Amino acid sequence: MEKRARSNVLYLRLSDDEMRILNAKTNMSGLRDRSSFLRQLIVEGIVYDVDYSYLREYNAGLGKIGGNINQIAKRINETRSIYQADIDEIKKEMEKLWQLQKSMLSKQPYREQ
Repeated sequence: MEKRARSNVLYLRLSDDEMRILNAKTNMSGLRDRSSFLRQLIVEGIVYDVDYSYLREYNAGLGKIGGNINQIAKRINETRSIYQADIDEIKKEMEKLWQLQKSMLSKQPYREQ
């Protein structure tokens, strides 16, 4: 049998209410199971879940701008010219991104214009 990193076993008896609270806090923590939750609680003294979902939209905006810049660079290399419409598109996407960033920093909901 392989040697486990955690060889000590802990048995714990809880009331129904205590078990309900433990399960609720484990679910709120975002950790995968009670063992992970309890270990982090013992080591850190606190367990919290940080929601980074708001960054998905921000990263998607950055990706769009990067894609636009790559397309423009390719066109410039092929034709040796640039179109005002391409520049305007990047400016429009940048303005959306700035609005989103301002919204995140002020902790107010983002409204697309």
